[in-house]
Amino acid sequence: ALLRSHVDLPVTIAITNMSVFIVTAGYDHTIRFWEAPSGRCYRTLQYSESQVNQLEISPDKQFIAAAGNPHVRLFDANSTNPNPVTSFEGHTASVTAVGFQKDSRWMFTGSEDGTVKIWDTRAPGCQRDYESRAAVNTVVLHPNQGELISGDRNGNIRVWDLAANTCSCELVPAGEVAIRSVTVAADASMVTACNNHGTCFVWRLGRAKGLTTQFQPLHMLQAHDTYVLKCLLSPDVKWLATMSADHTAKIWDTSTFELSKTLVGHQRWVWDGVFSADSAYIVTASSDQTARLWDLDKGETIRHYTGHHKAVTCVTLNDSAPDVPDTSDPGDDGT
Repeated sequence: ALLRSHVDLPVTIAITNMSVFIVTAGYDHTIRFWEAPSGRCYRTLQYSESQVNQLEISPDKQFIAAAGNPHVRLFDANSTNPNPVTSFEGHTASVTAVGFQKDSRWMFTGSEDGTVKIWDTRAPGCQRDYESRAAVNTVVLHPNQGELISGDRNGNIRVWDLAANTCSCELVPAGEVAIRSVTVAADASMVTACNNHGTCFVWRLGRAKGLTTQFQPLHMLQAHDTYVLKCLLSPDVKWLATMSADHTAKIWDTSTFELSKTLVGHQRWVWDGVFSADSAYIVTASSDQTARLWDLDKGETIRHYTGHHKAVTCVTLNDSAPDVPDTSDPGDDGT
């Protein structure tokens, strides 16, 4: 857990675990590592070529992937090495999404060049390439490890079947209104997408014949009056977080889709967020040049992370044990 132990020791004891760290980046061309409990920045990497659009820590906790324009750099998460250990070249515009397969053996990206790509983390070159025909804003991996779900600037949500190597499903929930973010539940029970009009769409995930994922409409939520920049389901799937250009993040109860908390404190757009492994905390990143750690039970900021000189657009968090590797390849359904 981020700020409390599994046996609910007092916070003052649990926060001495300095192995819990947060990573932030954005428009000042730096990637900063923070001790989550203390708020101390203990490592700064330079990313001189461009802004950083997205960050992701690998499931084995060994690497930080930083998505820029038009490349992705992989950094060692646990050393003092200031240089990337691997670089991924192939996109021709800003990379807006990055993530890992569960055993860290391959990585996926999405870009404003209109493509979704898969990369072998152990070898150079692009392994798979899918054409979305519009700038891609978001890509997530289905828990079955066999499908990618993307959202693009033209309002399309597409499911890419890695075994069939094709687009298996396409949704257009609100015409040409840009899809900003997609999130899929860890238990594969639901998927949520948000758009530039502040609307969140929720579908129950099902399986058709041939194991193709089906989207069954569950709820539509007017979460904000302006852009929702990120939506995120908590690890326990009890909460939906929406981060917005209205300077707030909101926490919604997924059993009723009623508003539970509005997190007020950022002074500018809230671009990104990440839940703690126990779903009790969230870290948010904002154009006000800061990140904040929030206690969701109280709806209050309990730590500020200050040091960036321009907008902070992305954040990732290490507060859980490394995942156990398996041997699934792209196209395997992971079962």
